[in-house]
Amino acid sequence: ARNVHIVFFLFSVTHTVQYFYTAVSAGIHFPEFTIVGVMDGQQIEYYDSNVRRYIPKTEWMKKIDAEDPEYWDRHTKIAQGIQEIFKANVATGMKRFNQTEGVHTVQRMYGCKLHDDGTKRAYWGDGYDGEDFLSFDLNTLTYIAPTPQAVITKHKWDPDTGGKVLRKNYLENECIKWLQKFVDYGRFTLERKVRPEVSLFQKDSSSPVVCHATGFFPKAVMISWQKNGEDLHEDVELRETLPNQDGTFQKRSVLTISPEELNRHDYTCIIHHSSLEKEMVLLVSDYRVQQGGMLATVIGTVLAVLLLVITGCAVFLIWWMKMRKPGE
Repeated sequence: ARNVHIVFFLFSVTHTVQYFYTAVSAGIHFPEFTIVGVMDGQQIEYYDSNVRRYIPKTEWMKKIDAEDPEYWDRHTKIAQGIQEIFKANVATGMKRFNQTEGVHTVQRMYGCKLHDDGTKRAYWGDGYDGEDFLSFDLNTLTYIAPTPQAVITKHKWDPDTGGKVLRKNYLENECIKWLQKFVDYGRFTLERKVRPEVSLFQKDSSSPVVCHATGFFPKAVMISWQKNGEDLHEDVELRETLPNQDGTFQKRSVLTISPEELNRHDYTCIIHHSSLEKEMVLLVSDYRVQQGGMLATVIGTVLAVLLLVITGCAVFLIWWMKMRKPGE
């Protein structure tokens, strides 16, 4: 029998707003420039070079019209100006990297995060072809150039003390101010609690066992494993939390174990989430199917969701993962 461990998990309320700029060299069926605004993992604002309009992507973002009627027109003009700058940046990047053909991208990611205890964090960085190009250290007010091609930009921007102070002020103050406004507009959506749907599955008796949680909100979730009632950390791979199309999230944890070990011991997957009054416990043996050693299969829609996630994150996922610091 599984030993009962009384553990308290504190899911603090954290809100994050992020902006992603992407410029792509001409010649592919993709807008040459896009801006995506994301709040707590949900797309809230959007602009691209085909539409040439800055638009809301959620109903609650339209509430901004009452307070700031010029918001969308003003940001449309700003986005159009940034589009021209980033178009030139693609050409500059290709020149610095001695590239004359092929598809190339310039990216920018910046944003801020506010915890319920009042602590805040901000970040800003540029990328080229999915690799770090330049980042801004808000503590030292200096730019960090990881490649020789970026040193030119660092030397150009570092002397501009006024510009760096403005950037720091925007990230640490203006960004937080807008984040708080967005939380007020979308509080019903952003602070809702939705229970996860959980399942166990395995391709065949010799494949890893996957514990999958999906459809939950907010994003923070904990998935862990136990062996005979004791916490298990070896042979466990916790995958990244991914967004679903409906604004909820999904996450999986993979246990790599031999069929013999799986038959010899009791393995359980445990899910903690702020929407749950108590942990959800899935005992692997309860899901075993005699023929073929299969476990309960995931609802078919998971495959469709994964496809949507893959297509939706293709431009930014690799670079975003590289940009994030440990603990984010």
